[in-house]
Amino acid sequence: MTLAPIVLFVYNRPWHTKQTIETLQKNNLASDSELFIYSDAAKHHKDVASVQDVRDYIHNVTGFKNIKIIERETNWGLADSIIDGVTTIVNEYGKVIVLEDDLVTSPYFLKYMNDALTFYKDEEKVWHISGWNYPIETEHTENVFLWRVMNCWGWATWSDKWAHYEKDVDKVINEFSSEDKKAFNLDGVEDFFKQVYLNQKGELNTWAIFWYASIFKNNGLCLNPVRTLVDNVGHDGSGVHCTAKKGYVDSLNNQDAFNVKIQQIEENSVCTKAIKNHLQPPILGRALKKLLWK
Repeated sequence: MTLAPIVLFVYNRPWHTKQTIETLQKNNLASDSELFIYSDAAKHHKDVASVQDVRDYIHNVTGFKNIKIIERETNWGLADSIIDGVTTIVNEYGKVIVLEDDLVTSPYFLKYMNDALTFYKDEEKVWHISGWNYPIETEHTENVFLWRVMNCWGWATWSDKWAHYEKDVDKVINEFSSEDKKAFNLDGVEDFFKQVYLNQKGELNTWAIFWYASIFKNNGLCLNPVRTLVDNVGHDGSGVHCTAKKGYVDSLNNQDAFNVKIQQIEENSVCTKAIKNHLQPPILGRALKKLLWK
């Protein structure tokens, strides 16, 4: 099995970057994997020193088969940097594993990703491999499940699927019917589509919601672990799009005997319902939430 290259996007958070790389180094496939690190330039003068601290650190990283560092000379912003970096690497290698600088991984994250990329390579309905999942309680007995929603905290895909990626705000808004939007929003439990409108207004400049839209409009499915292999440690107010709040994950899945194979390629209703229940509070909670926001 040819291992997928890992692409890591970093900016101005030395501590977070170190957590991400140190847990990745503990993966049993790290030493056989190629690592590409995209370092964005400072947007503001106040970020110059911390960007340089990150660059000093990544130039001393070891533990991978090969490391290539791409230092942006100007500030691209996270969205444009990710779109460009993923496109470049996935077109060269045919597949890619993607991380940002605030994600810590299980020691078996790379094995899971590479096994899934190999098994689903020729499955036209599977577009995306997620490493993160909500902390759900479910009777589903398998390690993984398929569903419609794309999670971008540690993910992977193939060049033939990524070729459909398009960030065209007006096109997405015009092509999505009200029924599409409801399904896209997990049958009304969430409001993912709001991010598209915020991009249109210029209040956000993101990439991930358009990857989800590309998958959704092509009837693609995303593979998820039942128990997460990734945690986001960036919810401390330090990230570009992350506010300060408690993380989702209590513990990572450190299970080494991990089966990624699903024979029935369709959305798993049991796990999807469990996530809806996790996201949607009971009726009383929803009523109180509405009162609080009036």
